[in-house]
Amino acid sequence: MGGVTSTVAARFAFFPPNPPSYGAEPLPPAPDADAKGKEGTAVVELTGVPRRANVEARRLRTKRGTDVVAMYVRQTGAKLTLLYSHGNAADLGQMYELFVELSAHLNVNLIGYDYSGYGQSSGKPSEQNTYADIEAVYRCLIETYAAAEENIILYGQSVGSGPTLDLASRLPRLRAVVVHSPILSGLRVMYPVKHTYWFDIYKNIDKIPLVRCPVLVIHGTADEVVDCSHGRALWELAKVKYEPLWVKGGNHCNLELYPEYIKHLKKFVGAIEKLPPPNDESPEISGPSDSSTQTGPEGTEESRKSTDHREKTRPSIDYRKSTDRRDKPRGSTDRRDKGRKSVDNPDRPRASVDQPDRPRKSVDRFGGMMKAVRLRNIDCFKVPTASGS
Repeated sequence: MGGVTSTVAARFAFFPPNPPSYGAEPLPPAPDADAKGKEGTAVVELTGVPRRANVEARRLRTKRGTDVVAMYVRQTGAKLTLLYSHGNAADLGQMYELFVELSAHLNVNLIGYDYSGYGQSSGKPSEQNTYADIEAVYRCLIETYAAAEENIILYGQSVGSGPTLDLASRLPRLRAVVVHSPILSGLRVMYPVKHTYWFDIYKNIDKIPLVRCPVLVIHGTADEVVDCSHGRALWELAKVKYEPLWVKGGNHCNLELYPEYIKHLKKFVGAIEKLPPPNDESPEISGPSDSSTQTGPEGTEESRKSTDHREKTRPSIDYRKSTDRRDKPRGSTDRRDKGRKSVDNPDRPRASVDQPDRPRKSVDRFGGMMKAVRLRNIDCFKVPTASGS
């Protein structure tokens, strides 16, 4: 029964566009070493999308033997880098304009990638492959583009919240995390289960308490694919909370059309830039931690206790007792940590920065661009109507 349910969950999760919306052609060897890239990477040219001088694409070999395509958008003078894991039924060709615009509007470098089996990436999509995919992209940022862990923001949309929170739970000096229309777990999208089962996929409910950096949650209140309760529950479980964005009337695939989306992201990135980089000098520990909860700032409260009691989660600066009794987070598999203050601790989460009844055009060209690339159709977390089962 468990194996069958796991297979069903996997089928619900992965719908790569067919055919891919872009191509990737190898480039001739460059005369300088930097253009050749590091071992395990190869520069390619994306076809079917506009050419831009500040955009570079690479094939990256993962530890599971697949080659994923990633595109890097360089922003002059940027201090931070956004690693974006896109949603379902999308690929780099469809996300290309969004990535370029986000990089410019937020003044960040940005790297996006296609999961194994998506776009021009080889292999087949699976939960474990997506974990290896994001690790390869992160390694490329560090080794090829000289990014530092403490200057990286991980961004995960819908299904992309899975690999995002998995990696974030294992990076102690990460700058920040954004989860956009996130899921508590794959099975919980389909069934309101109260406990985490071994055959479930993307167990974000267990991993987000292990994330040590500020977390921003963005979710539409009218999301019919992944209910807004998923985002609210994850926000409650986050240790270091940033003011969430609950987009009134927003659905699963159209949040970028609301002007408060980019406004709130700009505010978040600005706040993150002003924070001093994390300073964690403790040695790396690959196994479970047995440290006890650290004493946080005055007025903080403890988060939920771990179910295996290896590690108590850090205090949050703005924690309320969760109304979700689905499951308690498991113990950390990463090294011991120290409590950090929240970036922003409002008395209560605001429904939205600006609560429109329907999507509106942004005051800049962002909204018009988003409509042009038709992002409403790129992330559908649902079973195809033609199914053999």
